[in-house]
Amino acid sequence: MNLTVTLTATALAALAACAPLAWRRLQLSRAKHPSLIGHQRWAKRVAAQIPGYDYDAQRFFGSDGAPHELVARRRAALARLSALYLQRYPRSLALTAEAAEGISDLQFTGAYRVPYQYSRVLREHLRVGSFMQAASGVTLTDLDGNEFFDLTGSYGVNVFGIDFYKQCIAEGSARVQALGPLLGSYHPCVAWNVQRLREISGLDEVSFHMSGTEAVMQAVRLARYHTRRSHLVRFCGAYHGWWEDVQPGPGNPLPPHETYTLRDMHAQSLHVLATRRDIACVLVNPLQALHPNSGAPGDSSLVDSSRRAGADRAAYTAWLKQLRAVCSERDIVLIFDEVFVGFRLAPGGAQQYFGVQADLVCYGKTLGGGLPVGVVCGRKDLMQRYRAERPADICFARGTFNAHPHVMGAMQVFLERLNEPAQQALYEGLDERWNQRAEQLNQRLAEADLPVRVANLSTIWTVLYTRPSRYNWMLQFYLRAEGLALSWVGSGRLIFSLNYSEEEFQAVAERFFAAAQAMREDGWWWEGPAQTNQAIRRGLLKEMLAHRF
Repeated sequence: MNLTVTLTATALAALAACAPLAWRRLQLSRAKHPSLIGHQRWAKRVAAQIPGYDYDAQRFFGSDGAPHELVARRRAALARLSALYLQRYPRSLALTAEAAEGISDLQFTGAYRVPYQYSRVLREHLRVGSFMQAASGVTLTDLDGNEFFDLTGSYGVNVFGIDFYKQCIAEGSARVQALGPLLGSYHPCVAWNVQRLREISGLDEVSFHMSGTEAVMQAVRLARYHTRRSHLVRFCGAYHGWWEDVQPGPGNPLPPHETYTLRDMHAQSLHVLATRRDIACVLVNPLQALHPNSGAPGDSSLVDSSRRAGADRAAYTAWLKQLRAVCSERDIVLIFDEVFVGFRLAPGGAQQYFGVQADLVCYGKTLGGGLPVGVVCGRKDLMQRYRAERPADICFARGTFNAHPHVMGAMQVFLERLNEPAQQALYEGLDERWNQRAEQLNQRLAEADLPVRVANLSTIWTVLYTRPSRYNWMLQFYLRAEGLALSWVGSGRLIFSLNYSEEEFQAVAERFFAAAQAMREDGWWWEGPAQTNQAIRRGLLKEMLAHRF
């Protein structure tokens, strides 16, 4: 009897001890997005089981069950596009094919421009050139002399226009020419840059790095060092570079051990921050205001028309202020990753745009004046890398090319010119101007009953589709044929520089509209009677299971 009582008491005590842990684990699970985006370990497991397979030519053109007449029209359309590309871009295509044999990046981007089932057949007929010989104003010129309107934004670098950055690089290099590539010692422009960055960020100290990824690594490391806590919080869909802790899930060979991926703009996430004791920092990428809890919108994942996006500045501002309050209360370091959006939304970056002060801010891309850079600005107590009372307890960080004289020279010119009237004028009415441009294009597309729309966060745009289709990814090739230069992800991210005139934008809108019309006429947007986004996804799942098992 006594043994039974003892065992029962022990079991109850063990249950009582485990209950708080189980409850905290449940709360953490509730704060994650219900999709695979929010469950990174499961996402990796699922990704590892997806089989590789290719459509043959017949399936490529008729994967949505379109009638034979439409399949024939699509086949003829692809042949015309292929002939057009070969005629118009021969030198660009030839050099790209030659260089791809030795450039792994080109092999990757070439394979993942479209959903992988379609990739092999498409690459046999239609390839994209990756070389340009000149850039000026808002246009790029390829090796064959073709001129394109630049919608790549140089992955976020190009805020003020190509010529602006040419001048920053040239003038900055001239300023530091006497010092050349000397490393270790600083050029005097570094001191000026630091003072200006302190004013812009509202923070005390600055450290320089060679990329945005490096800057985020250092910010997270400093947060862990000073809080003596292990975990970081990132939000579903956000990108913070490609190192292990901030890029969990598919694409990362290592599983995340000290990373919580929570739901953006959700009360349960705030509850987790308010109750756990192991969180060192929270990473915020303000770009997510355009598509909360969604990943980077590459056309390679555009298997149906369920992509959603839309920026609500007021709602996202309210969310960031709630986040700021919880982090302050719990001594959690709030990090703004402005590597992509820095100086694009406002002269003071996303902090100014949303009216929220972070503890650490990471900048990159455009701040280098066209040259590679990463920067961390932070509070004095967080930026210190050693403890005077424990001299062996340090937070080491170094980089051979940090504060490279030519990078610092271009940065100084960028920061000086940021205050000039010409650049300041571009920010006046910025949201209103670009929101109106997006609205005008959407109105024209709707009036023509074309199943495509755009959503935007200022000058960062993404393309959405209003009717179920398995071929939306074809639009990128029609846009290129109309002389619009896109980054390799396709129509998911269009980046305008702020200096686009009204006339230049209208030319882009005209070409966009023409591309959408041509794609519809070629039969890619066929509406089958039973075609829904759910039916498309269900059909793909059946295909994958059949090939897997």
